[in-house]
Amino acid sequence: MKKALFYRSGKNGEVICTLCNHQCHIKEGDRGICGVRENREVTLYSLVYGRLVSEHIDPIEKKPMFHMLPASRSYSISTVGCNFRCLHCQNYQISQYPRMHGGTIPGSQATPEEVVDAAFRQVCQSISYTYVEPTIFYEFAYDCCLLARERAIKNIFVSNGYMSPDVTRHLAPVLDGINIDIKAFTDNFYRKVCKARLQPVLDNVRLMRELGVWVEVTTLIIPEWNDSPAELRDIARFLKSVDPAMPWHVTAFHPTFQMTDRNPTPASTLRLAREIGLEEGLRFVYEGNIPGEGGENTYCPSCGAELISRFGFTILRNNLADGCCHVCQATIEGVWK
Repeated sequence: MKKALFYRSGKNGEVICTLCNHQCHIKEGDRGICGVRENREVTLYSLVYGRLVSEHIDPIEKKPMFHMLPASRSYSISTVGCNFRCLHCQNYQISQYPRMHGGTIPGSQATPEEVVDAAFRQVCQSISYTYVEPTIFYEFAYDCCLLARERAIKNIFVSNGYMSPDVTRHLAPVLDGINIDIKAFTDNFYRKVCKARLQPVLDNVRLMRELGVWVEVTTLIIPEWNDSPAELRDIARFLKSVDPAMPWHVTAFHPTFQMTDRNPTPASTLRLAREIGLEEGLRFVYEGNIPGEGGENTYCPSCGAELISRFGFTILRNNLADGCCHVCQATIEGVWK
């Protein structure tokens, strides 16, 4: 156990967790929605500090982060638990583990020093806090971030974007990049599918970018749920209002968990989403989960030259020259060094 950050005392022995926008009121002996933060005698504890269930070396493109250190390796870690309950979660075995197993918290114990040392030994240029919502193991992730910065290793969150504004401001100084899911552009989707709300996610996309964190956004397109041209256009317009250079990943859904009643997303839908994003003025829109369709490559917004050619998570060619187009020398936004 680790005493939690970001909570305050409530009435009658409750604590109010302020880590994310659920703002859970937690009674003595109970846990928050995430299933991994517990009130013990008016003190909130993280039950997953260092309790890792996943440690992998991934290509950074898998996060997906396409404008940060292409073809580099990212040391990826996770505990169990999540503050969302997405019906289509591809990692539900770990995200929903406490809820599905009577509150049990599995995992192998690790220290921040061990995680950062492992990343350094494996020549990983970044550590990704991923697979579940990393905010729920914030205390451990933050301690890792501090040590990683000392070793010149970058920090990446792969997130649902539901952390509180105070957490965003606390995290941003040690965070280099974040991929935030905008899962849809309606509260109805967020309420029914994720048990959450849309607006806090949008606020965090904007705030992270304002605080200087490199932000990329992913939308998993689910047939008949969030695939209408109007909704896709709304997302693209919002992203442009934040930063037209912010990459948007439109990715294909595959039936899983409690959402097996939908068909996989056709490639034509991804192509349409990409076209909409570019029409609305976004500079970089990428198709994901259907390799080889051509929508994975980076093109210069100024002259149209192909800059980075990809197949899935693999870089086939990289023609960037110090973050600039090799043809017209236009600056390409991202974290390239």
